[in-house]
Amino acid sequence: SLVSTSVFAGEMAVTGSASINWENYSADTTAGANAAGTKTFSMGNQLTFTGSGELDNGLTVGLSFVLDQGDDATAASGPFDSHSVSISSDTFGTLKFHGEGGDSAQNAAGDTAAGNIWDNFDTRNGASSLLKESRAGDNMMHYTFPSMVDGLTVAASYTPGTGEDESDSAYALTYAGIEGLSVSYANGSNDGQIAAVEGAADQPEANADATTIKVSYAYGPVTLAYSDHEYDSGTATEDQDATSFKVSYTVSDAISISYAEEEMDSGTAGDTDAKYSKLSTSYTAGGMTVSANMQEMENGDYSTAASADEDYVGLSVSFAF
Repeated sequence: SLVSTSVFAGEMAVTGSASINWENYSADTTAGANAAGTKTFSMGNQLTFTGSGELDNGLTVGLSFVLDQGDDATAASGPFDSHSVSISSDTFGTLKFHGEGGDSAQNAAGDTAAGNIWDNFDTRNGASSLLKESRAGDNMMHYTFPSMVDGLTVAASYTPGTGEDESDSAYALTYAGIEGLSVSYANGSNDGQIAAVEGAADQPEANADATTIKVSYAYGPVTLAYSDHEYDSGTATEDQDATSFKVSYTVSDAISISYAEEEMDSGTAGDTDAKYSKLSTSYTAGGMTVSANMQEMENGDYSTAASADEDYVGLSVSFAF
């Protein structure tokens, strides 16, 4: 017998950006790992490959790969920053399979209103700076429901368990049915092992939930945003609460300015709240954008040690063509 197969090749589009960046970290102490500070130049080096097509049954299938130099260099997925396949239609919604680099539904809505200022210091200050969220990972599913109510978006995700860890799920609801207003509520799990480790005493379940509430409102040139993020763990010392706000003002079509703050409570008695702030501005003209920002971290490891404080100044020039 003969078997005949047809192979269909799709076209992929490539997008990227041209940018030149300058960064300067300066510590508030003459001792410690970050005392010397860091001054660096860099350029935009990320490319995104995307392609999609409609099948005879009306479904649209899309593929995305992100190529990012140095990202995940030691992982099996390297050098891809993320890659996914999506299947969608107006009546079906969108099912996206993330081979790597995916967010849970809670993670996707879980950025702070200030824009995750903490993330700019996490490699400087270690795990203490990280915002704790629901678990996401490789080979996970993310589903966005079809439109049911005008202005309402509903999403859910599933992350399979690994080893003796439980599987994790998350959901998010975002309402933007009123002009200028956006309200989001998201919740997801981050569950630990469900059985005793062989040869060791019974281990308690390190189950946790992450909940994010976010509100933003734009009125004329001013946008106000606020978020509250709570991580509730079965281990009390792993709890975390993060609140933030951001005020943005659009001076003109070319100029904008914003100020934002974040505050993190570790949930551990005796710890000092970590605080982050950011002042930024940008100017756009003729396809070129110049942006500058100043950031500050205080008590980054939940202590009052001078080594937990640091300042940052960044300048970027990007080009659209």
